[in-house]
Amino acid sequence: MSIAVIGAGKWGQGLHFAFSQKQTCLITSPHTKDLPNFVSIDEALKCEYLVFALSAQGISAWLKEHFKNKGQKILLASKGIDTASCRFLDEIFLDFVDKSNFCVLSGPSFAAEVMQGLPCALCVSGFERTLCEEFVGFFPDFIKAYAGDDVRGAEICGAYKNVLAIASGICEGLGLGNNARASLIARGLIEMHRFGAKFGAKEETFLGLSGAGDLFLTASSTLSRNFRVGLGLAQQKPLQEVLNSLGEVAEGVPTAYAITNLAKQKSIYAPIATEVCAMLDGKNVQESLKDLLKKK
Repeated sequence: MSIAVIGAGKWGQGLHFAFSQKQTCLITSPHTKDLPNFVSIDEALKCEYLVFALSAQGISAWLKEHFKNKGQKILLASKGIDTASCRFLDEIFLDFVDKSNFCVLSGPSFAAEVMQGLPCALCVSGFERTLCEEFVGFFPDFIKAYAGDDVRGAEICGAYKNVLAIASGICEGLGLGNNARASLIARGLIEMHRFGAKFGAKEETFLGLSGAGDLFLTASSTLSRNFRVGLGLAQQKPLQEVLNSLGEVAEGVPTAYAITNLAKQKSIYAPIATEVCAMLDGKNVQESLKDLLKKK
């Protein structure tokens, strides 16, 4: 089987390491990197199976510039919502590929731990179960992968949990305690589900690996870039300074704006995401906390 990872950030490298355990796996990115089996974009696109780990905000432009549909089978591992168009990533991909050749990866998985071969469980969700099972078969023994069918639910969970992780990092940075953080995460899960239900996502998705599993992980560890964004905001650091210190993209920042815009369009109550946007725009975190506590 020929398989390539598109995107060589930390998550792309983690997936490349994982898939390389059972078969030869290529990797590429817009910028050349000194990695095993790194190839040109054109070479990678010759593979039958493609795993996308690009920044969510760059996917639309990348596909328009580079992608030609030759029947490749796609696993989307990026997490976010396109801010410019407020479109979900599956909507963007389905302008270029057939539904039967597209699926989404979700679940609790820090790249650093994947590259150490530490165990985790993930979900591959698609429109065709056969394709999901094909990708499931590529994962190494230390990753338990499941096949699912809720593409939109998996996407929303993967995007929304990053926004909630920012809020959780702020909570931690303000020293509000474990009770407050647990309360925030629990209410965040409800908010995420309320948002997803509006777009046809399944309830069980939010209670499983894609939803609760990934949310609990991302909203409780400094290994999460989005959690560290919250920590920086709690310290009253300028947003750009916080982002520059990360060295990698924090998908929750642009996604917060996309979620808030979609929530307004669809009349969805999203108080945590709304306050995260306000704080990203410079609202005092203490004032934001007070306003959040006043809401339902």
